[in-house]
Amino acid sequence: MDETAPQKGTVTQRAIERIKAMIGEGRLEPGQRLPTERDLATQIGISRSSMREAIRALTVMGVLEARHGSGIYVTQLEAGDLLETFGVVADLSRGPRLVELLEVRRILESTATGLAAARITADQLAEVEKHLTAMNATEDPEEILAHDIAFHREIVAAAGNETMAAILDGLSSRTFRARVWRGYQEEGAFARTRREHAAIHRALVARDPDTARAAAAAHVGEVEHWLRAQLGG
Repeated sequence: MDETAPQKGTVTQRAIERIKAMIGEGRLEPGQRLPTERDLATQIGISRSSMREAIRALTVMGVLEARHGSGIYVTQLEAGDLLETFGVVADLSRGPRLVELLEVRRILESTATGLAAARITADQLAEVEKHLTAMNATEDPEEILAHDIAFHREIVAAAGNETMAAILDGLSSRTFRARVWRGYQEEGAFARTRREHAAIHRALVARDPDTARAAAAAHVGEVEHWLRAQLGG
C-alpha cells in the first residue's frame, strides 16, 4: 500500500475547504448555482466521488442546498441555516456535557438579555409580556414549556444578533427543557422560576441592561444547579 497516497477523507476535506474559500472570496455568492460536479472536480483536481462527498457534507452543514431538477446552490448563508445542526448536540448530550452546554447558555443568554434591555421595541416587549402572562396562567407543563421557549426566544431576538440567536436556539433543546419543567413540577418549583421570569421582564421594562443580564444569568444558573443536583454533584 502506498503510504504517501492521500486518504479519501483528506481529499474530501480539501474539496470542502476549496468550496468554502470560493464562497468566502465572493466567487460563489449566496443563492448562486454551483458549477457541475464534473467541472468542480476537474477544477480542484479530485475525483467526482470525492467531490460528491464534499457537496453532501456542505449540504448537511447548511452551506449548500440541492434543488430537484435544478442543481446545487449556495444557501443564503443565514446563521440559523449554518448552525441548525448545532441543536443536535443539545438533544443528544447527557450528564456533565449537558452541564457544560448550560454554562455556555448562561453566558450567552445573559449577554443577549442585557442587549435586549437596551434595544427591545414596545411590540417585542408586549410579546414577552404575553408569554409571561400565559406561563403564569397555567399549571400544564406542556403549555408552560411552549411559552417559556417563546419568552426567551422573543428576548434573544430583541438583542438583534442573529448569530447569537441561532446558537442559543440550538442550545435550547425542547427535550431537555421538558425534563426540567417536569422536575420543577415534582419539586414544586414553579413559583421560583416564575419569579425569575418576572425579574427578567421587570429589567426589560426598566431598560436596565445590567439588571437584565444578572437576572438572566441567575435564571439559567438555577437550571444548572438543578441539573448538577440531578447528577449527584
